[in-house]
Amino acid sequence: MTDQKRLRDYEIPIGTLPTGARNAITDVPGVRVGHVTLDDGPVKTGVTAILPHGDNVFREKVLAAYHVINGFGKSTGLVQIEELGTIETPILLTNTLSVGTVSEALVRYKLARNEDIGIAAGTVNPLVLECNDGYLNDIRGLHVRAEHVFTAIANASEDVAEGAVGAGTGMSCYQLKGGIGTSSRVISIAEKDYTVGVLVLSNFGRLDDLRIDGQPVGRRIIEHREQATRPEPDKGSIILIVATDLPVSERQLKRLAKRTEVGLVRTGSYIGHGSGDIAVCFSTAQRMQHEGVAVHPLHMLDDSHLDPAFRAVAESTEEAILNSMIAAHTTVGRDGHVRESLRGYLDRGQEKQ
Repeated sequence: MTDQKRLRDYEIPIGTLPTGARNAITDVPGVRVGHVTLDDGPVKTGVTAILPHGDNVFREKVLAAYHVINGFGKSTGLVQIEELGTIETPILLTNTLSVGTVSEALVRYKLARNEDIGIAAGTVNPLVLECNDGYLNDIRGLHVRAEHVFTAIANASEDVAEGAVGAGTGMSCYQLKGGIGTSSRVISIAEKDYTVGVLVLSNFGRLDDLRIDGQPVGRRIIEHREQATRPEPDKGSIILIVATDLPVSERQLKRLAKRTEVGLVRTGSYIGHGSGDIAVCFSTAQRMQHEGVAVHPLHMLDDSHLDPAFRAVAESTEEAILNSMIAAHTTVGRDGHVRESLRGYLDRGQEKQ
């Protein structure tokens, strides 16, 4: 992990379940994350890549599902997931107006590694999700390029940088700085341990709604600010990526994806009209071969044992959102727009104790 502060550095544990070794989505074996950060004056954007495993995902797909919490979004690739229940590319995150560029680049990436795509193996379904970073970023400049996608994928590792990095470089959360955050939980079912990890791209909320472990921290920040805080409409978004090594079906993965709402609401969100809130959930436990298999032997956890996983998703989501804010540094973007880091306020609170 990076040397940036995270929520637990302030002795604030979320929930009751133990975390994984990194407290990150990459605690799920095989999952890796990479970023490209574009941070130059008014350019505050980038790309984040989540790889379900280290092999060819087109050839060895993973079971997946998604849940639309609020559909004010411009993602690509979700329709085929709904129909077939699999992911066949890395998952890419970026800003709203760069979805087309990133999608094409992801297709080119898979074409270069699968010579039969479009000929004998059908086409490929690129999965790209977004949030609008236009408050801090010169989003009209379309600064994300194909090479940034290739580099983000190449940079993927088990160590996850958080905050104002990758796709999170220009994102805002609760009128403070948002971005990339992650967390994980370890659960035991039938005397075997499994991991649930969540990574978020946070870009939503009003400061007066922010809560940390149930406490109205946003209101306290407003009370102690020297200058008045101007209320803003909640028109942002959040993308939530859930990974697990549980042996579950795509139907059960959708059930897990829905539990991200619990963690989201616990931080204070009421899921506003203009918010694009989408959760994608996949399992690495079983791979679906692209061809050559007539019957896939699949294992599925009994639904009566899912409660620990539901709790793990909720806790990991809540902590990942707060990590995305604490790890992010105060950022000055286009036209002098500023988003302060939540970390600065928490540090001041510690100094007064």
